[in-house]
Amino acid sequence: MMPTPTRLIPAALGGAAVFGAGMVGGGLVEAHAFVTHHVDVPVLAPGAAPIRVLHISDIHLMSRQGDKMAFLRRLADEEPDLVISTGDHISEGRAIIPLIESLTPFKGLPGAFVFGSNDYEAPRWRNPAAYLWRSTAGDTEHARVALPTGHLRERLLGLGWADLNDATARVQAAGRTIDLRGTGDPHIRFDHYEQVAGPPAPDAELTIGVTHAPYRRVLDAMVDDGLPLVLAGHTHGGQVCLPNGRAIITNCDIDPERARGLHRWEHDGNEGWLHVSNGMGSSPFAPYRLFCRPSATLLRLVPAE
Repeated sequence: MMPTPTRLIPAALGGAAVFGAGMVGGGLVEAHAFVTHHVDVPVLAPGAAPIRVLHISDIHLMSRQGDKMAFLRRLADEEPDLVISTGDHISEGRAIIPLIESLTPFKGLPGAFVFGSNDYEAPRWRNPAAYLWRSTAGDTEHARVALPTGHLRERLLGLGWADLNDATARVQAAGRTIDLRGTGDPHIRFDHYEQVAGPPAPDAELTIGVTHAPYRRVLDAMVDDGLPLVLAGHTHGGQVCLPNGRAIITNCDIDPERARGLHRWEHDGNEGWLHVSNGMGSSPFAPYRLFCRPSATLLRLVPAE
């Protein structure tokens, strides 16, 4: 005997509720399943020895997140030659000291950072499900709580790292001269690339571009200047992805296929490598990830073929 339609509807709704609860639970668990990716990037001259660059991003640290702090400390085991952070370090002011304590194993290593919007203002509440369909680009409503950005900058500088917000720096890593240039966060239009623009210096072995949000205007300008590698974060790799790992939303104007990982970026006949970090965290008001584990990446720069 076939069940009646009135019996089928509650069963279907119950099944959907169980499935939804399972997805939410899985997303909350995955948000703590930290992983380190290892990627080779062919940007060095033939015969050059590799350079190990640790790319971290979007930590969004809160002072209670001990597992995230432990993951940060363990990253020192990767023995990088250079550390680059592409912003959104904190979600509250009292996370600054725990952040720096977690990064202390890198003190003395060459490093550099830029800021994201969440390094200036605490995240504000929004419908957690809105992340699936709406970008925050162009939002005019500001967060109510300003973060102690100056204190964060001072502490990061205390690690010996360079501030690349609309600035440049030259570092020695693995015995090589590397130039770095960065911008303020394009997502909130703090970027002024014209202040650092220009072709790479001929006496540097490599020039790397650094920005928080991978907006096309910044990526285009950097590859047009001849930068072979650009590092960015912000997208969280999509944060909530399809089962194949494809991002649903990028929260900027980059295409979803390049919301995370290593890709070629082309503009007007110029091209370079772009690496977008998955990031390690998320807003405290959307503390989930799905098919997109929180991560850091050890980039091994190797000779181009």
